[in-house]
Amino acid sequence: MFGIVDMRMAHLEGIDLNLLPTLAALLEERQVTRAAERSGLSQPAMSRALARLRRLLEDQLLVRGGSGYVLTPRAERIQRQLADLMPQVEMLFAAEVFDPATAEEHYRVAATDYPLLLFLHRVARDVNRLSPRSALRIESPGDAVFDDMLHGRVDLSFYVAAPPAPFIGQLLFEDICVCVMSADHPLARRRRLRLDEYLRCSHLVIDIIDGEQPLIADRLRGLGVARRAAVTLPLNLAALAALPGTNLVATLNRRLVRRYADDPALAVVAAPVELEPFQYFMFWHPRLDHDKAQQWLRDTIRSVAAATLGGPPGSKQPG
Repeated sequence: MFGIVDMRMAHLEGIDLNLLPTLAALLEERQVTRAAERSGLSQPAMSRALARLRRLLEDQLLVRGGSGYVLTPRAERIQRQLADLMPQVEMLFAAEVFDPATAEEHYRVAATDYPLLLFLHRVARDVNRLSPRSALRIESPGDAVFDDMLHGRVDLSFYVAAPPAPFIGQLLFEDICVCVMSADHPLARRRRLRLDEYLRCSHLVIDIIDGEQPLIADRLRGLGVARRAAVTLPLNLAALAALPGTNLVATLNRRLVRRYADDPALAVVAAPVELEPFQYFMFWHPRLDHDKAQQWLRDTIRSVAAATLGGPPGSKQPG
């Protein structure tokens, strides 16, 4: 049905909103010549605007009085309404200014423990310090992370490659894969695993999306091969704790391993060359690209990642 809102919108479509400043000037100056000068219009143009307003509002608005023009009762009511409306209209179309110190944003970020352990914990501290009224929620990405971002349930996430369309990605840093295993594993003394050796191993897999690590799964799929997942865990640090004394091999990111795998019970071996290196991106939906609050969050993430990891400045890339 054609509702009240539809009726209002249909009415507004026939109105030239550029007449609002003209109407305000006429009602305040109560004289065509002065209103024209104030509005930067010629007197004939202002006269034509007054005629349009009279037809539109079905009221004379200005009528001759003893020493000039006076407002009609309808014009007096409109003038009072414009006193409240015009500042709001100006604010609506003014350039948006974002102040993190007073903002009350609710940021939603999906991330694995890899970025969380490397730099996102520092981002959380900075957001809390610089924007104390805002809330930051970091959650596991889950299998539906791309759908969540398409539908606005998540603002920003991370990926080990340029994200798919329609998302916008920004490179944060580069990393390589390494193979982590128990120090007594038969391959623990190798400098690098060959792909055939790697594929014969029993693997500990980190469940990032659909029970797999997309980077590893996609690289192997491109070669027409696959690895056997003997154990699947949700966290990188859980994998490091589970490896000692087993025949399992976990393929993890070197930046994380260097920081958290200082354990004599573990051995780190270079991964097959087919699995390295890779780029790490943050990504978001285009609808958030120009949002000042989201830009501030992305700038904070980028600067913290660069300061912590020495990543590149990063240029935006469409998916």
